[in-house]
Parts: sequence; C-alpha cells; structure tokens
Amino acid sequence: MAIQWKLDPTHSEVQFKVKHLMITTVTGYFKSFDLEVETETDDFTTASRIEFTADINTINTNNQQRDTHLKSADFFDAENFPQIRFVGHQYKSDGDEGTLQGDLTIRGNTRPVTVNVEYGGTVVDPYGQTKAGFTVSGKISRKEFGLVWNAVTEAGQVVVSDEIKLHAEIQLVKQG
Repeated sequence: MAIQWKLDPTHSEVQFKVKHLMITTVTGYFKSFDLEVETETDDFTTASRIEFTADINTINTNNQQRDTHLKSADFFDAENFPQIRFVGHQYKSDGDEGTLQGDLTIRGNTRPVTVNVEYGGTVVDPYGQTKAGFTVSGKISRKEFGLVWNAVTEAGQVVVSDEIKLHAEIQLVKQG
C-alpha cells in the first residue's frame, strides 16, 4: 500500500529570485502552496506521485505595486491562470543529492523541468510524526512559460531578466 506524505506548511517555503536591471536580485515567495507525495516505501526514489501547486494570488515580493503587476496579464495572469503546477515524474538520488524531473505549468504553458534536490533526512518529531526534509533548487526561463513582458531603460538595460532562480525548503509529514 502506498505511503502518503503531505506538506508541513509552517516549516516550508517557496521562493524565486530574478535580476532587476541586471544589477540586483529581487526575491519573491508564495504564501500559499501545497505538495503531496506518494511513495511505495520510506525511500523517496520509490515516489509514484509528486504534485505541487502554488497560488499566484499569494505572491509576495514585499512591494504591493510589483505584486499587483506580477498577478496581471503582463506576467502570471492570475485571473485566468490562478496556479502554478508541477508534476514530478522521476526522482533520482545518489545519497543525499538528487534530481527531480517533471512538468511545470505556468500560464497554461507546460514544459519539462529538472530541479536539484538535497535530501535533509527523515526524523520523528517530539509529537511522534515522521517528517522528511528537502531543499529544492533550479532555474527556468520565464519566457518559455509565456511571461514575456519586459522594458528597456534609456541606457539599454533590460528591466527583468529571463532567468528565474527557484528555491524551496520543504518539510513533508508522513500520513498515518
């Protein structure tokens, strides 16, 4: 029988980083996201289902005007595409380091993506819950997902880079 793992949202975070004017990095995160994993054993290389979603309307870059712009049709178009979705297909690991291949969907555009996964371990917490921790990182091209808005300064500098760096700290709870 498959083992179910659910996200512990109070001990998890999902961030993205993008270059602004190619001189500084802006960090944003999603306040609301979910992840469910199904494995055959406690070994995550036996995962048969990995599904992640993030709610676009909870995007936060510590600037309300920028957040509103990111939710608009110029970027994520949250009204028509309220979620980012990732469905993992294959997790491979060599010890604590691994990769996860899957399909990422943003703005109705689905592309194959591979992210790096660092397995932090599995422990039983003081309340008797089995928890597993992961650090996930990767890069995507925002333009491949239809986020093509940009502007150029008078000096010819691009305002927002194409490359988006992804970073997540994930804690899963084994379901009884």
